[in-house]
Amino acid sequence: MTGLLPVADNTQVRRYVVDLFRRYPRALGGAVTLHIAAAIAGLVGPRLLGELVESLQHGGGAAVIDRLGLLIAGFVLLQSVLTRFAHLASARLGEGVLARLREEFVERVLALPLSTVERAGSGDLLTRTTRDVDALSRCVRLAVPETMIALITIVLVIGALAVVTPLLALPLLVAVPIIVCGTRWYLRRAPKAYLEQNSRYSAVTDGLAETVDGARTVDALRRRRERVERTDHDLHRTWLAERYTLFLRTVWFPVVEVGYVLPVVATLLVGGLLYLGGTVTLGQLTAAVVYVQLLIDPVDRLLSWLDELQVGMASLARLLGVAEGRSDNPEPAAEVPTPVGARIEVRGVRFAYAPGREVLHGIDLTLEPGERLAVVGPSGAGKSTLGRLLAGVYQPTAGTITVGGVPLGDLPLDRLRTEVALVSQEHHVFIGTVWDNVAMVRPGADEAEVCSALAAVHALDWALALPDGLATTVGSGGHQLSAAQAQQIALARLVLADPHTLVLDEATSLIDPRAARDLERSLAAVLRGRTVVAIAHRLFSAHDADRVAVVEDGRITELGSHDELVAANGPYASLWRSWHGERTPQDTDEPLADTDAAGARR
Repeated sequence: MTGLLPVADNTQVRRYVVDLFRRYPRALGGAVTLHIAAAIAGLVGPRLLGELVESLQHGGGAAVIDRLGLLIAGFVLLQSVLTRFAHLASARLGEGVLARLREEFVERVLALPLSTVERAGSGDLLTRTTRDVDALSRCVRLAVPETMIALITIVLVIGALAVVTPLLALPLLVAVPIIVCGTRWYLRRAPKAYLEQNSRYSAVTDGLAETVDGARTVDALRRRRERVERTDHDLHRTWLAERYTLFLRTVWFPVVEVGYVLPVVATLLVGGLLYLGGTVTLGQLTAAVVYVQLLIDPVDRLLSWLDELQVGMASLARLLGVAEGRSDNPEPAAEVPTPVGARIEVRGVRFAYAPGREVLHGIDLTLEPGERLAVVGPSGAGKSTLGRLLAGVYQPTAGTITVGGVPLGDLPLDRLRTEVALVSQEHHVFIGTVWDNVAMVRPGADEAEVCSALAAVHALDWALALPDGLATTVGSGGHQLSAAQAQQIALARLVLADPHTLVLDEATSLIDPRAARDLERSLAAVLRGRTVVAIAHRLFSAHDADRVAVVEDGRITELGSHDELVAANGPYASLWRSWHGERTPQDTDEPLADTDAAGARR
C-alpha cells in the first residue's frame, strides 16, 4: 500500500534482535543453561530404559531392576523441576525484552513528525501500536522460549542417539530433504505474505477510524453505502491475504509432519534388521527408538512456532520501520549552530504534499521578534500548510525557512520546540490531574507558574472550582471537560512552555466568539515580546495583528497592517466588509468567501 510507514528489512530486524538479547547476557545464559540441564535430564531416561530392557532380557536381579526404575523416576522428577525453572527464567527474559521493545517503540512513535503520521494515516500507526505489538508480545513470551527449548532438545537428542550407536542415527536422514525443502518453500513466501496481511489490516483500521471520526459528515451527505462498500472492500482484501497465509500453512504443516514421522518407521525397520544381524543390542534399539520418538515433540514445536516467529518478525519489522519515518527533522550529524535571535525568514518556499501538486508557490516572508502576524484567506488556500511549515512540522520542498539564521530542518525536534511551537484545534487531555496536564511541558514548574498559565487563558477560575481543584483527575475515565476547557488546557501548556514563537491554527475555534476574543487578548498580553502567527478564521484576530498576510491559491497576495489593507481596497478589504455584512456589488466575485460557524464571512 502507498502512504504507509516504512518497514525495516530483514538485515535490520536480525541485527536488532541480536543486539536486544545481548543486553541481557546473564538472563539469557541462565535460561539456556537451565534448558540444557532439563534436556540432559530427560535424555538419561531412555538410556536407562534400554539398560532395563537388557537386564530383563538377561534375567537381571530384582535389585538391579529396582535401582534402574528408581533412577528413571528420579531423572523424570529432576527434568520436571528443571523444566519449571527454565520456563520461569525464559518468561522473565521475555518480559524484560518485551518491556524494552515497548519502551523503544513508544520513543519512536513520539519522535515521529506530525507530517509523517498525516501522510501515513492514523490507521497504520494504530495497527502497529495494537495488533503488531500484541503479535510481538506473543512471539517474545512464547515463540522465542519454545523455539529455544526445541532447538536445544533436538541437538542433545541427536547427540545422545549418536552416542548410543551412530548406525541408528542414520535413519534420521530420511526426514532431512522433506523438512528442509518444505520449510524453504514456506520461508520464501511467508515473510512477505505476513507483511502484506498486516498492511491490509492497517487499511481496515484506517477506514474504520476515518468513518467513525467523520460519522456526522457521512450521515449528513448520505454516504453510508459508500463507507460500507469501502469497509467491505478492505475486509475482502484482508481475507485474501489471510487465505494465502493459511494456504502456506496447510501445505507446509502436512509436509513436515510426514517428515518427522518417517524417521520413527525407518529406525524400527533398520534397527530391527541390525538387531537380527547382531550389530546392535535390544537395549540400544530400545533407546534409539525412544530417542527418535522424543524428537517428534521438539521438531513439531520448532516448526509450529516457526510460523509464529514469522508473524512476530513481520510485526517487529513494522515496529522498527516507525523509526525510518523520522526524516522530517533528522538528528544532525554535526553540532548545530545556535540560532541568534528569534527572527524567522521564509525565502522562496514551495511545498507539495504529492509530487507535481504544489500547495504553496514561492512564499517570501520575514517575521520580526515580537511581531503578531495574522494569516487569512479562503479554505484550501494554504494557510494551515504555511503555519505548519513555520512551525517545522513540514519541511519545504524548495526554498528555506530559518530561525536566527539556522534552518528549521537542521534543528533536533527537542530543540525546535523550544524555538517554535504549534497549537491547533486538535488538542488532547491526558489521563491525570489538571496540574499534570499543564505542567507536563515543564515538570519542575511551581504552583504559581501553573496558576499563572491557567489564568492567562482564563481557565484558572473553573479549574479551581473543580471537585479537587487542580488535583482533579481529568481525561478518559475522569472528570469530563468541555471542548473549550480542553482547548484552554492545551493553550496553558503553550504559555508554560514559553517558546519565543507561537503558530496558532484555529486555536480558539471551539470557544464562543466572545470568549475567544477575551482569550486572544489575554494571550496577547501574556505573549508580549514573542512572535505570534495566527491562522485567522475570525477577522477580529486580523484586526488586532501587527500585520496581515492574505493567502490565495498558495501565494501571499497582500501583506500589511489592517488599516493599510482596508485602505488598499483589495481582497482583504472586500473580506472585511463582507465579514461585517457590508456587501457591495464587487464583493460578489471575490474568492475570499469562507463563512464561519456563526454565519460570518471569513
